[in-house]
Amino acid sequence: MLEEEPKITSRKKSKETRWEEDFEPISTIGEAKESFLNYLCSCQGEIGMSILITRLIKKFGVSASFVKDVLEQLVKDGQIKRDHVNKISYIGDKKIYTGVVQAHKNGFGFLICDEDVPDLFIPDEEMEKLLPDDRVEATCIGFDYKDKMIASVHKVVSRKLKTIVGVYETVKGRKIVKPEDPRIQQDFIIDGDTQNASPGDVVEIELKDAGFLSLRPHATMKEVIGKPEDKGMEIEIAVRKFGVPHKFSEATLEAVKKFSDHVTKTDLRNRVDLRDIPFVTIDGPDAKDFDDAVYCEPIGKDGSYRLLVAIADVSHYVKPGSAIDKDAQERTTSVYFPTKVIPMLPEELSNGLCSLNPNVDRCTLVCDAVLGRKGEVIAYQFYPAVICSAARLIYDNVWLALQDPNGPAALAMKDVYPHVKDLYDLFKILLTSREYRGAMDFETVETYIVADAQGKIEKILPRERNDAHRLIEEMMLVANTCAADLLQLNKAPCLYRVHEPPSEDRLGKVRASLAPFGLVLEGGDKPTPADYCKVLDKIKDRPDKVPLQMLLLRSMQQAVYSPHNLGHFGLAYQAYTHFTSPIRRYPDLLVHRAIRGILAGKHYVPKLLVEPDLSETTLQLRKAEAEPEEGAKKIPHIETWEKLGLLCSEYERRADEASYDVMAWLKCYYMRDFIGQTFSGVVTGVAPFAIFVTLNDYYVEGSIHVAELGADYFVYDEKLNQLKGSYSGKIYKLGTPVRVKLMRCDLENRRIEFILVEDAPAKKVAKASSANSRSRASKEKTKAEPAKEEKAPKRTSARSKRASAAKTK
Repeated sequence: MLEEEPKITSRKKSKETRWEEDFEPISTIGEAKESFLNYLCSCQGEIGMSILITRLIKKFGVSASFVKDVLEQLVKDGQIKRDHVNKISYIGDKKIYTGVVQAHKNGFGFLICDEDVPDLFIPDEEMEKLLPDDRVEATCIGFDYKDKMIASVHKVVSRKLKTIVGVYETVKGRKIVKPEDPRIQQDFIIDGDTQNASPGDVVEIELKDAGFLSLRPHATMKEVIGKPEDKGMEIEIAVRKFGVPHKFSEATLEAVKKFSDHVTKTDLRNRVDLRDIPFVTIDGPDAKDFDDAVYCEPIGKDGSYRLLVAIADVSHYVKPGSAIDKDAQERTTSVYFPTKVIPMLPEELSNGLCSLNPNVDRCTLVCDAVLGRKGEVIAYQFYPAVICSAARLIYDNVWLALQDPNGPAALAMKDVYPHVKDLYDLFKILLTSREYRGAMDFETVETYIVADAQGKIEKILPRERNDAHRLIEEMMLVANTCAADLLQLNKAPCLYRVHEPPSEDRLGKVRASLAPFGLVLEGGDKPTPADYCKVLDKIKDRPDKVPLQMLLLRSMQQAVYSPHNLGHFGLAYQAYTHFTSPIRRYPDLLVHRAIRGILAGKHYVPKLLVEPDLSETTLQLRKAEAEPEEGAKKIPHIETWEKLGLLCSEYERRADEASYDVMAWLKCYYMRDFIGQTFSGVVTGVAPFAIFVTLNDYYVEGSIHVAELGADYFVYDEKLNQLKGSYSGKIYKLGTPVRVKLMRCDLENRRIEFILVEDAPAKKVAKASSANSRSRASKEKTKAEPAKEEKAPKRTSARSKRASAAKTK
């Protein structure tokens, strides 16, 4: 390290250096820094380190070692930056932006800043040294054609991505891994033991570089996952790609062994015995973890009902701070894939001791409520109890029984059918109350995959919701609102399920999009849920109902977990929380602990066992979140509760993204068998570069690039959300029926591409971006893309290899 302000002696000119001009003498380190910075500023751009050193030696007549030392200090001072190829550029007094990198599969990215400023665009060459979700420091070096700031990244503060999944290969004797994630632009060289990996194996590697990626970044082998064609490989890839914990700790596995496989006498202490009440569970046919059981009976002659909602008492078994609790907090939710579940709790608890299986005693926490003839809650109480579920019922069978009380479905459940009928009668009252309250009810189409024993998809079917589904949903709403009310009345801190009203900019966009359809969203700057319901009621019988519902959904904020009660806009509740699924959701477990604290006469003090590592989406949500009410900061242990809320919200999205990624790959893989065939569909999305079409009978979505819409110049109208031909006047907007031919299934990017049948050209289909398609499905905010799309580098992903292998097989 140089001492501060030493005297510097300029070297003398010789015959060998007669080409040099007169030196600008430097006498101190401070002068050297200032002079070097002035020179760099005059360079106006990046300059190679070796070239810069040579020029500075020539200009100031100092030694190479001195120049290097001064430049190193300037780097540490944050006044210049040195990138992974040793180029130096001037930063000086420019404003430094700190934030998280959001990478795009086409090479570019965005910096989501911590402060409330527009996102900065990160060009391809900058992204080559970064990874998704890196926390970085950057400066603005200019503006693009849309006046969006362009970022120059000069420091990686921290790297969230520590491991990467990819395909192992050998190239000219070099061991490399090509990442599965198309957003990562680099291949990685493997150092050390390869754990007997063979070329083509799917592997997980651990990064060695914590800063900027070098031209050839290095990593070590962490795990050989298997062959691309192995059954369930898409799930194995997804859980690692999105960082979903999929293995329980040794401490948790040891702790589980200590539990009995049945309720013990000790478990029954201080519990109300409700084993004589014929509770039932109503779930899907594949469910194994039963959180909730219900019972209902009419009381009196005034139309009142008593409703009992018994919820698995997970808090009795999972103690705060235990190994099981830590693993649960690291997951915060169970993750559901088409053929597999990654549970939040070990199966001994989730499917066994905690699950409300039929004809066995189980510990529960009960919401015991009395409801009036209009569905209003007159009174409620919570208490620990023991129950014995009388029957495990399935949604579709319950619905068949309710439609035909004398049919075979009703006869199969004859012992509990009268109580199921009481539940249905109460449901109809609650449904009327829901409509009066103005709560929204979107009838979106969910799909599920039917696969054979080898995991091959046989068909994709819509998951139909009937009144049996809605019946259970309404009973859970009653229990959740009672739980929220109890917590509020006792001023007990907890996590609320918060859904804020739509923002002004989203309202403007949705109103502009609805206008061409003759629809008006009333309510001004502050529409109520009832205003949304009016629009939903007007479109319920229209053929374009689905895309219009998606428009309304996209105008909504995303629901999150927060200790600040800001209400639930969609359900039209002033206070709402999650209480009914503690087996599969960590926030529900926290609510159970808070309620148990109230019953014991004290407040539950939470423990943060996992420090949240926030994504750009969570950072955006945190910035957009409304200010809590006056005095909210006085909530005991508020910082811990806030971090738990962010953690649960973050990992809920992580689970959704992993599930979607697997479903999208499976759909793309399934549709490969139909390439060249024609289908009927409807436009369900419009972007400047493409329209998105959902097939009527297969429930998959694909894109048609704007270049494939015919011999016309199509202009995107953002306000009307449509593409219009300049010459033909042809308009493509939400709900437009089309006939398409399937041309390509890109397994690597989970992208399906069509062309219009009537305008099908002979040339090869242009590659279209699927960023908007993916973001619509995940309901996350999509960042604006540059008009000229960049092509993603070609890779051979694990899934692509699996598809090829399976096809050959």
